[in-house]
Amino acid sequence: MPVETATYISQLSATNPLGTDPISQGDDQIRLVKEVLQAQFTSLGAAAVTATAAEVNLIDGYTGTTAELNTLDVTTQGTSEASKVLTADASGDVTIADGAYDFNVASHDGTNGLKLAGTLVTATATELNLIDGYTGTTVELNTLDVTTQGTAEASKVVTSDGSLVTNFADGVVQRPELKDYAETKTALSAAATVDIDLTTGNVFTITPDQNTTFTFSNPSATGKSCAFTLVWTQDSSDRTIAWPGTVDWAGGSAPDVTSGSGKIDIYTFFTLDAGTIWYGFQAGADMG
Repeated sequence: MPVETATYISQLSATNPLGTDPISQGDDQIRLVKEVLQAQFTSLGAAAVTATAAEVNLIDGYTGTTAELNTLDVTTQGTSEASKVLTADASGDVTIADGAYDFNVASHDGTNGLKLAGTLVTATATELNLIDGYTGTTVELNTLDVTTQGTAEASKVVTSDGSLVTNFADGVVQRPELKDYAETKTALSAAATVDIDLTTGNVFTITPDQNTTFTFSNPSATGKSCAFTLVWTQDSSDRTIAWPGTVDWAGGSAPDVTSGSGKIDIYTFFTLDAGTIWYGFQAGADMG
């Protein structure tokens, strides 16, 4: 009979060639079998199939898709391909696909582990779980962002340092009840010109050793009241005071400085316009 035709193995007839077929058709039959094998297994190339029958039979009865089966397709053990649930690119970035997957990072040498934006996460699961159930905002949570316990960062509205100095950055402290409070007293160094810097305190003391010219600096902004007290203790030789021209004295003129070693005069000042005008008063004279 004529040599059969086929493209796939299933089309070959197991009964051919017949015993009555001419021997000359044997060569054609062998060539047909080669062509069918090459057509059936087009992607084997030069690679040998090393899987056992049992291993190949693992896919017998598989009903999923190729994409689903490819979740097991890895180049190297532990390294999954770009189409898989866990993917890694050439730079080492690892992505876990959407879904409920557990992610466990083990550190084999004490240095490797989970990194976020290039920074190694050193917090424990217990520490991370502190935010479980948190309902506030990131801004609110950042009020707790500190480098050292008790030291808030400069970017925060309220800051404090290790000396228990709290800075409200000119913010309003509304409706407090204050008990047993104090004001900062700053001792001024004697000099020909002495600046009273309102960022350093609200009560100032000085014992001059020469005639003294005062300047005032860093009052509160316009629209806020800023006040301070100056305690002057006269030198063993009488010293005089020259006040800033911005001081508006009660009665229109500066009070006299008390004469005599150790005599104390007390002055108070306040401004409502950032120091354009300072209202000055002698609260006490000849106190020593």
